[in-house]
Amino acid sequence: MAKGEHKQSFIAGIIAENPLFVSLLGMCPALAVTKSLESAIGMGILFTIVLVCSNVLVSLLRKVIPEEVRTPCFIVIIATFVTLTKMFTEAFLPELYSSLGVFLSLLVVNCIILGRSEAFASKNGVLDSFLDGIGNGIGFLMAICLIALFREVLGTGQLTFGNTFTFIADAHNGEPIKLWILKGEGYDVSFSIFSTPAGGFLVLGITLAIMAAINNMKANKKKVDARIKAQKAKEEAAKKREVAQ
Repeated sequence: MAKGEHKQSFIAGIIAENPLFVSLLGMCPALAVTKSLESAIGMGILFTIVLVCSNVLVSLLRKVIPEEVRTPCFIVIIATFVTLTKMFTEAFLPELYSSLGVFLSLLVVNCIILGRSEAFASKNGVLDSFLDGIGNGIGFLMAICLIALFREVLGTGQLTFGNTFTFIADAHNGEPIKLWILKGEGYDVSFSIFSTPAGGFLVLGITLAIMAAINNMKANKKKVDARIKAQKAKEEAAKKREVAQ
């Protein structure tokens, strides 16, 4: 592929084809692990690792795997990387492992990872599959972190770092770092509903509504610009006819 096509493989999943905000995939973990920004960051990173590794291996084996057993083979590949990721997370980041719970195991059947293996990695080279995995991983990471940011701030009034990534607390005299935003001494304007599952749906719905409104505004602007351009072309054509006469 040309350099521009390699670049497209990377950036498509970040914005134009964002797996969560555009394709509406992976909503289960997006709503389940976004009560805390730390948990969302952890899930996004682990998701990206599994996606990239699965994409690369599927691309390497795409000409070897028989068509009849392609999907089961993809699931086995994904399950292998999920198992390895779980083992390392449990060993080195036990708090993150506990906070993600069963949703880390459910990456085996995550529709984004399996979908990219089926739709992209099985049909493209290793480099493009790697870039596709990185792009979609970053896109998913950004999406769930945005949801988690609003849910944690609106639900608790603060951002806390060090409960899940304990090395942050260890570097801060053993205490988590708390950034007070909507809550402090003498005031608390947080809304606990955002810490509940209903809050996850609410934040996701509002985010999708804002994005839809922005896209509609851009589409309307393009239509107006096209009409103006067409009108100018007609006027110029009319002037040319007058001059010719």
